[in-house]
Amino acid sequence: MSTLVVYVDRDRGGRHDGTTVGWEAVQALVTDIGLEDPEDSRVNCLLETLHVARDLSDGGEETVVAVIPGDGEGIKTDREVARGIDQLIGEYDLDAAVVVIDSAGDERLVPVIESRIRVDAVDRVVVRQSHDIQSTYYLLKQFLGDEQLRGTVLVPIGAALLAFPILLFLADNVAVALSAIVGVIGMFLLYKGLGIDSLVSRLPAVIRDGFYSGQVSLVTYVVGAGLALIGVFAGGISAAGTDETAELLIGLRFLFYSVPWFAVAALTAATGRLIDELLAEDGVSSALMNLPFGIVAVGLVVRGFTGYFLERADLLDPVVVPAVTAGAVSVDGFIVSIWGRLVVYVAAGILVSLIGVAFTSRMANDRPFEEFPE
Repeated sequence: MSTLVVYVDRDRGGRHDGTTVGWEAVQALVTDIGLEDPEDSRVNCLLETLHVARDLSDGGEETVVAVIPGDGEGIKTDREVARGIDQLIGEYDLDAAVVVIDSAGDERLVPVIESRIRVDAVDRVVVRQSHDIQSTYYLLKQFLGDEQLRGTVLVPIGAALLAFPILLFLADNVAVALSAIVGVIGMFLLYKGLGIDSLVSRLPAVIRDGFYSGQVSLVTYVVGAGLALIGVFAGGISAAGTDETAELLIGLRFLFYSVPWFAVAALTAATGRLIDELLAEDGVSSALMNLPFGIVAVGLVVRGFTGYFLERADLLDPVVVPAVTAGAVSVDGFIVSIWGRLVVYVAAGILVSLIGVAFTSRMANDRPFEEFPE
């Protein structure tokens, strides 16, 4: 097996133009370039080429060392390198190649070489003294070449830099301008990090498919969103009507009055999804069947605990059971204690949850078993 170890330099040719082949010729080229300019990075690349060839030769492989320089004129250089590779393949019985490069621009020549001979490895040489600078430049160039990364990182940074002087001029306050920019950047990062952008991009297709296929869940989702907005409105009105200044109590009051609407909204959406699954041929999963019961149970428990805290803070009246008379039987009215109210809500939530588990298990057991072919 004969391996070509070739160093290609697309940007520089200088007085050492032409293909150089052979161990002694490359050693002489190293001396000439080093004496002419000891700081030239080609010295390290030529030495790396000899180093790789020596390691392969020590491993029992037959190697051919070559250097193909260019003049940095784009397509002309690429064709010169292609002609040099063709000449080497014609003169030597080559099976594979190892390409040595020292910059990101030289990597453009790798596909040209691969089109003529199998490339087993690409060795990119980075001078140790300038490792950080050259690696940073290389990574930055790769980053700027990625369209998706540019749109994700550079666009928000550019928009923030443009928005800062505008906000500073309008608000005349550095803190306000910085807070607005940081808030927008935070929202953007959450928008990208939580994958909301992919959901938004798929939303039109999902809505279109829902209209065309006649899915019930599409209507129930809209109804659920409307009910959730009603819950926000109802909770906001109740929270704004309190005289308390404690943020915790205001939040509990909002939650207490909005939870029933949120639960009904989620129940409506889940019911539509359940109907779609029942109409489909794939069947309904146990988790989906149990979802409505779980929503009701969580709503009852949250309502019970928020009511307990509000009643303890004297922001909610106790539950009064009126007197009931039915013929000869009469029951006097009474006031449900604060603990009794909490126990009733929690017990109702647990009961609904258990009913959901029992219903789901019963439906799963009633399903006919599928017959599998032997």
